[in-house]
Amino acid sequence: YWGGAALGAFANIYLLDTSYFAEDIGWRIGFFLGPVLGIAIIFLRRHIPESPRWLMTHGRQEEAEATVSRIEASVEQANGKPLPEVDQSKAMTVTPTDRVGFLTIARVLLKQYPTRTLVGATMMITQAFLYNAIFFTYALVLTNFFGLKTAETAVYFFPFAIGNLLGPIILGRFFDTWGRRQMIFLTYLVSGLVLATSAFLFRADAISATVQVAFWCVSFFFASAGASSAYLTVSEIFPLELRSQAISYFFALAQIFGAVAPAIYGAFIGDGSSREPLFWGYLLGSAVMIGGGVVALIFGVDAARKGLEDVTQPLSVLTGDAKSDRK
Repeated sequence: YWGGAALGAFANIYLLDTSYFAEDIGWRIGFFLGPVLGIAIIFLRRHIPESPRWLMTHGRQEEAEATVSRIEASVEQANGKPLPEVDQSKAMTVTPTDRVGFLTIARVLLKQYPTRTLVGATMMITQAFLYNAIFFTYALVLTNFFGLKTAETAVYFFPFAIGNLLGPIILGRFFDTWGRRQMIFLTYLVSGLVLATSAFLFRADAISATVQVAFWCVSFFFASAGASSAYLTVSEIFPLELRSQAISYFFALAQIFGAVAPAIYGAFIGDGSSREPLFWGYLLGSAVMIGGGVVALIFGVDAARKGLEDVTQPLSVLTGDAKSDRK
């Protein structure tokens, strides 16, 4: 996503420059590139194999076995030694399930795992609120408070996007080694504190547009890493039959709150005559992120280096130990 955003920002340097394209043409070309890339992805995803777990739960055992065998062979070849034997004590039998009804989904989310639902909703809502608040108003801030021209804002967005891209790449490994619960808290906390620091400097008119963007880059370097892990978390702490549905539900819920954020911050920005309202808006965003990190730290699930079945019992299991911990 952020790699594409960086490319889009770089392209806009030229697309929005009236010396290259007419004012009513450049932005249309930018809009047109989106669906062109989308069409390419439709063909690309045809070559992505299905998850072996999905194949198993849909009665396609032979395909699942073939996929796992290919993965095991590639790992053995890379390591130069055979993989250890499978621990048969963890074996379980599942029955193919075509689809899961909405009543079952509601029972799992609200009754069986209410605390996990709270964690998933909180993480997704908080990051969506902050991202949309800054992402959709950054140009207004740069033009109304720092005097930049609209066409110049694309240049400042480029490092912002790069910071978001580098966050998960550099910090991602620690979520799987130290633990996602601890890392989500840390990244959300640091992101919120950096944003709060920039808020005070912004109110005092003590920073330039470049420094303001630098603060955004640092804040979202950490926020992007945490948000990326949040997406993975909500798809792994629920039964594997609900993985894709769970993330879609939480994402849709988060966008309701995310859609409100630009309207609120747009009102804070106004015509740029006063910095005080946006100052409090930035503190609000900081508090929202820190609050999301605290919820993840207290109620999150330790899933680092664990198999999905160890984190949550599948709905389609016929044998095996129950793991319905209601958390």
